[in-house]
Amino acid sequence: MFTAAVVTISDKGSRGERKDLSGPVLVKKLEDAGYKIVHTSIIPDEYEDIKNTLTQLSDTVHANLILTTGGTGFSPRDITPEATESVIERRTPGLTELARQESLKITPKASLSRATAGIRGKSLIINMPGSPKAAKEHLDVLLPILEHGLDILLDRDSECGSVE
Repeated sequence: MFTAAVVTISDKGSRGERKDLSGPVLVKKLEDAGYKIVHTSIIPDEYEDIKNTLTQLSDTVHANLILTTGGTGFSPRDITPEATESVIERRTPGLTELARQESLKITPKASLSRATAGIRGKSLIINMPGSPKAAKEHLDVLLPILEHGLDILLDRDSECGSVE
């Protein structure tokens, strides 16, 4: 069983002015897929808050998978990808490329996503859109391949570390 954390990044959500809809959608999908949720939170679109939360979830909580939702668009406050890039050690661009590619089949607005993904220690961090519908669509695309990637990351894969 893999552990997972879900962090909603929203100024209004963190102040209680908007209900978090995306976080619970991701949590349910992960639980249904057999992941153990070890952390959920709603934090503001603040660079240091995002950076510190991701670092703590990786280095202290040791979550295998960390999903963020929100802050990946064009708004001046959307800084989730930049904060994520500051803490990851190795990029995994194929994950967000695949999610965007599949989302483009649904809406051309998917090309506006600036989401990123990467590895910090033994944690895989992936940015998801803030829209509940888009977040679900992205996770639907990624779930079938995440187990294999996490097995390799955590040295649980009995075969070689190549992706076939």
